[in-house]
Amino acid sequence: MNAPPETIPAETHATAATWANLSPLLVEIRERRNEFGRAQKIPKDIIDSFKRIGVYRALVAKRFGGEERTPADFCRLIEQISKADGSAGWVASFGDGARYLAALPDDTLRKVYANGPDVVLAGAIFPLQPAKRCTGGFVVNGVWPFASGSPGADLIGVGVTVDDDPTGDLPRVAVMPADKVTIRPNWDVIGLQGTGSHDIVVSNVTVPEEWTLIRGGPPTLDGPIYRYPSVAFAAQVHAIVGIGIARSALDEVTAMAGSRASITGAPVMAERGYVQLEIARAEAMLRSARAFFYEATEELWKQALTGEVTLSATMLMRLAATNAAWKGAEVCRLASGLAGTEALYTAGNLARAMCDSFVVAQHAALNEGTLQSAGRALLGNLIQPGYP
Repeated sequence: MNAPPETIPAETHATAATWANLSPLLVEIRERRNEFGRAQKIPKDIIDSFKRIGVYRALVAKRFGGEERTPADFCRLIEQISKADGSAGWVASFGDGARYLAALPDDTLRKVYANGPDVVLAGAIFPLQPAKRCTGGFVVNGVWPFASGSPGADLIGVGVTVDDDPTGDLPRVAVMPADKVTIRPNWDVIGLQGTGSHDIVVSNVTVPEEWTLIRGGPPTLDGPIYRYPSVAFAAQVHAIVGIGIARSALDEVTAMAGSRASITGAPVMAERGYVQLEIARAEAMLRSARAFFYEATEELWKQALTGEVTLSATMLMRLAATNAAWKGAEVCRLASGLAGTEALYTAGNLARAMCDSFVVAQHAALNEGTLQSAGRALLGNLIQPGYP
């Protein structure tokens, strides 16, 4: 089967193989998406399939068996998965963890990828919990909420603070094997129910200093993908999930419009003036948000290819990501409104899309506060630490 029309051309055999294996997996994800919500996680066999199609090796250095794919290529992969199911796309987006891991020392990275590049990193950064120094490392304790994807992870990273840490405003992340962490199942939410974003509990785990990294700090590895800003990239891989969800919802209600008649005797949806207006408005909104997203991605990538990225380009990428998340949620709301009672069923795609897209837009990296930060930057005002 040919690659989806909106993907970039395949440049390597690895990339071509990835897309060839993706289509049957998307069919399976669509068929099983109700299962994910009930389980409150993406099951291991789907995580294993993500590994097979290259989700978790996409951004790993080639020297470790990875592919070093471009940010836009990775985002298109996540977008396609998210069209099939938002929770699956959200968990797959943590393939960007390879960018965080790239800040570990070289010797540690060789250990991380000793058995291959398909390593799954999950965890949670905030709130930062105090860690105590010990010989050669830190003793870590604490509880971290919203640890998306943790049930299927190989490694868990948590945010810590350390007395007299020279890292300044950037948080330190302690990375440990997943079996050192206890998952506290409490992900009882209205949307993205299958992401397994439970609390994680760490009790007296000693983490060697060489297994810690500085989030947003300089990477150990060199290359364009590692010059691309990791914090901004984390925001955009979450945001593109909302675009994929919105496309699924809009496509569904558009297809429905041609045949669905009202039980009251009104014309089919496609013949109603207000439906025609809202479909056109939603289509323009979604395509505009998506175009801005990939335009900003490519501009930032060009800078990463040639040298150091600028603050202004990074800020525009963050703005494009927030805009994508919010417009995706708005499109899902419009689509669900047009569908009437068809959008009420909890097992239906439209109800799921509306709730999932709402949760995407609520994320700390995509909420209204990030929009304000972008406005401050555009007006030349000082911006808060951690942004963009």
